[in-house]
Amino acid sequence: MPDQTTIRIPKYRLHRPTGLGVVRLNGHDVYLGLHGTPESRQKYERVIAEWLANGRVLPPRPPASAPTNGLAMCELMLAFLEHAKRYYVKNGKSTGEHENVGDALRPVAALFDKTPVATFGPQSLKAVRDSMIRSNLARTVINCRINRIRRMVKWGVENQLVEPAVLQALQAVSPLKRGRCDAKETAPVEPVADERVDAVLLFVPRQIAAMIQVQRLTGMRPGEVLAMRLCEIDRSGDTWCYSPSSHKTEHHGKARVVFLGPRAQVVLRPFMNGDPEAYLFNPRDAVEEHHRARRLNRKTPMTPSQGGRRRKIAPARVPGARYTRRSYAVAIARACDRAFLPSAHLSDDDRKQWKKEHRWTPNQLRHTAATVLRRAFGIEAARVVLGHTSSVVTEIYAALDQSKAADIMSKVG
Repeated sequence: MPDQTTIRIPKYRLHRPTGLGVVRLNGHDVYLGLHGTPESRQKYERVIAEWLANGRVLPPRPPASAPTNGLAMCELMLAFLEHAKRYYVKNGKSTGEHENVGDALRPVAALFDKTPVATFGPQSLKAVRDSMIRSNLARTVINCRINRIRRMVKWGVENQLVEPAVLQALQAVSPLKRGRCDAKETAPVEPVADERVDAVLLFVPRQIAAMIQVQRLTGMRPGEVLAMRLCEIDRSGDTWCYSPSSHKTEHHGKARVVFLGPRAQVVLRPFMNGDPEAYLFNPRDAVEEHHRARRLNRKTPMTPSQGGRRRKIAPARVPGARYTRRSYAVAIARACDRAFLPSAHLSDDDRKQWKKEHRWTPNQLRHTAATVLRRAFGIEAARVVLGHTSSVVTEIYAALDQSKAADIMSKVG
């Protein structure tokens, strides 16, 4: 496929005799409505997107009998977003899926806002997909967003807002395949080496260090380790059992139990002396300990004015009761920057690349645990510990032990 970023796009022009906006495609003038209006600009973007999606050929026009009125795409999108706001809720708060739906529908709104739903067909969906490719989104992200658009149409069919034939036509659009499209590919998430984890532990608060160690030992999801509370940990046996009240698959009716062995117990014990209902890892404690350490390590005496300062009654920013996924990831990223210092001779671009290559994320700790468990106990044991329903999912998390295959083939191959 040609690189769409190098394709010459025909310009939006004024047709002086009529005052209409026009664009010439394949030798034919396509009229867009009154020149300069937002509606004609939007129609121009939509026509160009469909033209590119159809291989730089004008798509065939719908037959005269095709419906030209009825529910518009903007009305369907607004209704589905309201549904998503009520449906994708956990513990009284909207989940990230509500925002994901909004991200998926944004290019649809840009290109087909006023388009009747009945005329939104495969070519229209491919035009939306091509706009995502031009936005430099990854192939897997694009496929997920296209599926969310189809899910919206399916919801419309379910609620008798959309004809079933519309959904049936959109299901004919195949997902993008690796190596057969212009969308970029993302590197798979890899396990992180122990020495890289140990180096970072020296540059994070003890709360973050404990979360890293527990996650590495147990293979917990980041959200599970952030939400640990004493009341959810059964300590009656030699191996403790942590049953998070909220987890990723709870809406499927599945239970989640994380087993905490002796090494994880040693890490957790210093944090288990407070309120049973409170989160074990509290950022407020980390901030207090940070300020206390600064006062103890102070090299100059405190001035009277500094000593007389009082804390603000209502500061603009205060630490929360627990870490978030973002604050956890940011703390690790900053610690990586301190632990792995680039050479002073690198340029700004090379320095950015260095940081990117030497940072790791909390999700990689789960992959690390999966790889260790699989190597030592097999794929089925790793599946149970990680809480996966299928071992196929565990295969994604657990890197293959290539050394075992090489050792076998050295003997039999």
